[in-house]
Amino acid sequence: MSQFVDECNLNVKGGDGGAGCVAFRREAHVSMGGPDGGDGGKGGDVWLVADRNTSSLLPFRDHPHRSAANGVHGKGKKCHGKTGRDEIVKVPVGTVVHDHGDGSILADLATDGARWLAAEGGRGGRGNARFLSNRMRAPAFAEQGEVGEEQWLSLELKLNADVALVGLPNVGKSTLISVISAAKPKIADYHFTTLVPNLGVVRFDDTDFVVADVPGLIEGASEGKGLGHRFLRHIERARVLVVLLDLSPAAGYTPDEQLDVLLTELGSYQPQLLERPRIVVGSKSDIAGDVDFDGPVISSVTRSGTRELVAKMATAVVEARKAEPADEGYVVHRPRAEGVLIERHDNGVFEVHGRDAHRAVALSDLTDLDALGVAQGRLKKLGVDRALARAGARRGDIVQIGDMSFEYADDDLVWESDDAPGWRE
Repeated sequence: MSQFVDECNLNVKGGDGGAGCVAFRREAHVSMGGPDGGDGGKGGDVWLVADRNTSSLLPFRDHPHRSAANGVHGKGKKCHGKTGRDEIVKVPVGTVVHDHGDGSILADLATDGARWLAAEGGRGGRGNARFLSNRMRAPAFAEQGEVGEEQWLSLELKLNADVALVGLPNVGKSTLISVISAAKPKIADYHFTTLVPNLGVVRFDDTDFVVADVPGLIEGASEGKGLGHRFLRHIERARVLVVLLDLSPAAGYTPDEQLDVLLTELGSYQPQLLERPRIVVGSKSDIAGDVDFDGPVISSVTRSGTRELVAKMATAVVEARKAEPADEGYVVHRPRAEGVLIERHDNGVFEVHGRDAHRAVALSDLTDLDALGVAQGRLKKLGVDRALARAGARRGDIVQIGDMSFEYADDDLVWESDDAPGWRE
């Protein structure tokens, strides 16, 4: 029997870009053929895709790593490397993606087919043919491939249901959904029989809608008591709430007291839930005691009143669907940081952050003076020299860009590394 999992962690890794090639044209009767090294291929991307046929996050519980293929290195004769294959990761509709570190929302995949780029593949390095110019006729260097993005994500599933059945434990929600749909949840006469949500598809006349049997709520659920947060989040997207009140003598609470507890918990968790269309119905009418309740009543055991309840559900769902605003987009994401950022560490090292800055020095041979000149020009164009000066860098300070460390010589961006003579304007 498959297990329902609605929370998990996921590690995603984009493919590394292929390295550019250093090669020169060699043919008979061609004494100086010039550079002809091809570019490396881009690494594959990792995409999260909401799929209506995926019902749980179970596949990621024991196997949390997903990675795309690396790009192929470039070759001579200007042969470019092949792009790495993308990795398509299917997740259930309603999956919310959080940053594993700070918990911020990165994406909300609320509709079928919604896609989000979880880890971008590294760009392929350019071959030495790309650096040919009037000043540089025989470049003997190329770019390294960029490393693909990697990050840990936290996935959270919020069920997309038209109707959510809400009630205290053992109120008869599972019995009701088994009667009005083909769902077969576990049913027993004790509290918290239902530990995970159950979904059932209900059809009335020409209207189909999805009903969710949410585990029972207790007083304090909005504060996490009884795993309340895990249960309540599956109610967030429901268009209509059906509140079941236990009319049997064993309930322990009057219908009014039950309703007060449930509405208090819903409002404390998310005030907007109290604005949803709501149907309040008494349950277990076949064994109801002498209770004061004026609303509709049902008995899931005898099926008394269930058809009338389903009709009310269908009407409420149709009206709620019509009232919904047009979908303006299904992905909420944090914009990618751009530009150059300078960070000064406690040890006095100035670290340069920024994708373009890292790529500027990702050349195959920085001992080559032409390569150093290219890197210098790129960094200057990005404004790294001005940014370092504003950050307080002085002659002799160590500056780190990616895996490379340099010695900052003056405000005109004169660098010296351990294995290269440096460059000057």
